Amino acid sequence: MIKIIYGPKGTGKTKMLIDLANKDVQDAKGLSVFITDNKRCMYDLNRNVRFIDVSEYMIAGEDALCGFVKGVAACNSDHEYIYLDGIARISGKPIGELGGIFYMLDKVAAQNGITLTITCSCSEEELPDFVKKYL
Repeated sequence: MIKIIYGPKGTGKTKMLIDLANKDVQDAKGLSVFITDNKRCMYDLNRNVRFIDVSEYMIAGEDALCGFVKGVAACNSDHEYIYLDGIARISGKPIGELGGIFYMLDKVAAQNGITLTITCSCSEEELPDFVKKYL
């Protein structure tokens, strides 16, 4: 399952994602992973949420990001939650060009029973239809 947190830059999407991760991990039966491209929120997360800064892995493009998330999901069958902060920023593409990665991430989430929560920096009107279906 994919969930979307959206809003213009500076509206608190990352804070909402952190709060959600910290809330979910309290009752989680599986593992939780928080993926972003900086270390700003590392100390705001519960220590039971695995923090990954993808800037350390030189992720370039949506294919690399998708492969990275697939690798995270594949490395342990106990993942329950994956939080992806700033999909457009990390992939280096506008949200409207990310249809392929949303399709693949939906498949990964469904096949592995993972709840994948993604932040998108845009208003609801700017969200493409392939993202709106997850609202």
